[in-house]
Amino acid sequence: MCLAAACASASSPARRLSPSASTALPRRFLHSLLSTPTRPSSPPPPPLLRRCFKFYQMAQYWSQPSLDRNKALVEYLKQYGVVRTEKVAEVMETIDRALFVPEGTPYIDSPMPIGFNATISAPHMHATCLELLKDHLQPGMHALDVGSGSGYLTACFAMMVGPEGRAVGIEHIPELVASSIENVQRSAAAPLLRDGSLSFHVTDGRLGFPDAAPYDAIHVGAAAPEIPQPLLDQLKPGGRMVIPVGTYLQDLQVVDKNTDGSISVRNDASVRYVPLTSRSAQLQDP
Repeated sequence: MCLAAACASASSPARRLSPSASTALPRRFLHSLLSTPTRPSSPPPPPLLRRCFKFYQMAQYWSQPSLDRNKALVEYLKQYGVVRTEKVAEVMETIDRALFVPEGTPYIDSPMPIGFNATISAPHMHATCLELLKDHLQPGMHALDVGSGSGYLTACFAMMVGPEGRAVGIEHIPELVASSIENVQRSAAAPLLRDGSLSFHVTDGRLGFPDAAPYDAIHVGAAAPEIPQPLLDQLKPGGRMVIPVGTYLQDLQVVDKNTDGSISVRNDASVRYVPLTSRSAQLQDP
């Protein structure tokens, strides 16, 4: 079965991009299909790509870094209704995904391993989370990326909140933090890293990062069995968290903290993420 992108919900505000009318497939089904981590492809192609030869040819063409190919990826996500607004399209075009993928094919819609039993999420999942959080990533706002991994989504957050805001990535694997900093230094977000409005820290993501709290936006890039209380505590009233919750069966939950401090939760899609766990558990052989 060939890979496809998720389709858009009908709830985004003005300045939407028009999705193709032929892509009205159930959103939860496509997220479930596409969100399972995979290994990078290498010759000979894996069985999935051998069964989808045209897709495999595209993957080979898109295997080298190029801003033009990054833009083509964003156009693909627009076509399938995952990227719905100009704001998200602009930041995804600006931050070249290839700079954050150590090997494999960076411009296909698939998660990729980045080492230490971690992955960089598929582009459609990054786009989904950016669309869900975009109103909470305005200039001057604070954003937290839990399990920042390659640093890609943290860099996108930093570009959206700007130098007057703050974007923080936290990760409990020191080597991943070091590599994410190197990745960002090659990207358009490098000036924000230098001026301190973008930063990465080695810490347990389940505890958040109180130093820059409260946060207007929190993204969690691994699945928790339940929403960690420290992250709820660090979410600003009026803020939003996007977090996968569950063990084998997972839902991408949208958590809004109301102005009175109460919490509202809704499920956006069925997903499959690696677990949010301790450093020692993550480093165990899968």
